[in-house]
Amino acid sequence: MLVFSDDRAEQRTCLICGDRATGLHYGIISCEGCKGFFKRSICNKRVYRCSRDKNCVMSRKQRNRCQYCRLLKCLQMGMNRKAIREDGMPGGRNKSIGPVQISEEEIERIMSGQEFEEEANHWSNHGDSDHSSPGNRASESNQPSPGSTLSSSRSVELNGFVAFRDQYMGTSVPPHYQYIPHLFSYPAHSPLLPPQARSLDPQSYSLIHQLVSAEDLEPLGTPMLIEDGYAVTQAELFALLCRLADELLFRQIAWIKKLPFFCELSIKDYTCLLSSTWQELILLSSLTVYSKQIFGELADVTAKYSPSDEELHRFSDEGMEVIERLIYLYHKFHQLKVSNEEYACMKAINFLNQDIRGLSSASQLEQLNKRYWYICQDFTEYKYTHQPNRFPDLMMCLPEIRYIAGKMVNVPLEQLPLLFKVVLHSCKTSVGKE
Repeated sequence: MLVFSDDRAEQRTCLICGDRATGLHYGIISCEGCKGFFKRSICNKRVYRCSRDKNCVMSRKQRNRCQYCRLLKCLQMGMNRKAIREDGMPGGRNKSIGPVQISEEEIERIMSGQEFEEEANHWSNHGDSDHSSPGNRASESNQPSPGSTLSSSRSVELNGFVAFRDQYMGTSVPPHYQYIPHLFSYPAHSPLLPPQARSLDPQSYSLIHQLVSAEDLEPLGTPMLIEDGYAVTQAELFALLCRLADELLFRQIAWIKKLPFFCELSIKDYTCLLSSTWQELILLSSLTVYSKQIFGELADVTAKYSPSDEELHRFSDEGMEVIERLIYLYHKFHQLKVSNEEYACMKAINFLNQDIRGLSSASQLEQLNKRYWYICQDFTEYKYTHQPNRFPDLMMCLPEIRYIAGKMVNVPLEQLPLLFKVVLHSCKTSVGKE
């Protein structure tokens, strides 16, 4: 177990409840109370229930009021079940194991007890042949179950798309973003320790500078200017979206070669990582460093595209869900005003996903992921002293980006022009009113 020095411990707060952290427990910075709670819950296969809305505030004084929400936040913040010793004795199972990002689907399986039941069935059918911790295999999919975080597609449709479909010109999508509650489950007013003056570790500063230097932060070169009065066709808008995707993907390929850890991994692993995360990287960059162009110039182009009645009425359920989630995530990023340094760290953390299948150096990726996780935390705690929940807020956006990117694959290509029109129209209109 990693334990901080006295000075360092005073600067850290538990990512679960805000109490004084005592060290790195099961992959994340936490206090003794949450460390013990997580271990007992997993070892004893506890299934809790929340009597409220599954978004109870976690603080040092309130953490014992709802065990369900406490365990939920442990999993969302990256507490790693692999790090718990199977014999239940003190000490971690593997001190090198860092935080993990698991899908909402996996979290739901744990919270409902389904994973524990399947584990028991596995042992009864196959015997004690696998000594890994329960439920820590690589996920078949990064996508959470829509039913676990969203209401029915009927509700999604009523909450925005139909309003736009009925009168899309000059009307904004209503700002009812009640979906994806996990992004705002832990508000900034949680009682935490008062911020204290601190300095940024020199190594953290150096690595963040290298990450930012690897980025191409110049404006996108794809032309997005259009004459007044010109009516954009579906084919023209689709072609423009393809050119933008090509440019953004090319920038990600160039980015990989400039990474400070480029020589530490094989080309095979880089290829595997890029093929699995390129959509997530493009989405993250579009919502942050290129957002002014995407939600400005591109929005002006999509405003001149008028979908047909057939396009409006044949829009898929997958597309409607993506619209809701993209609008919600845009407002979250707009609220956070993510800096270039935070963006570079988030991008590296998302890219270094050791759970992707086919990797030859998963353990090395785990170490790199952990390195930039803590570097990002160091930076946000140093730069945004009076925003103690900023780092958890940033990290909770990454699973949502993965989910949206995975869902966009299922949206028919011919529906993408309308999808972008609705999202950009809604976001630009709502921000303009602020």
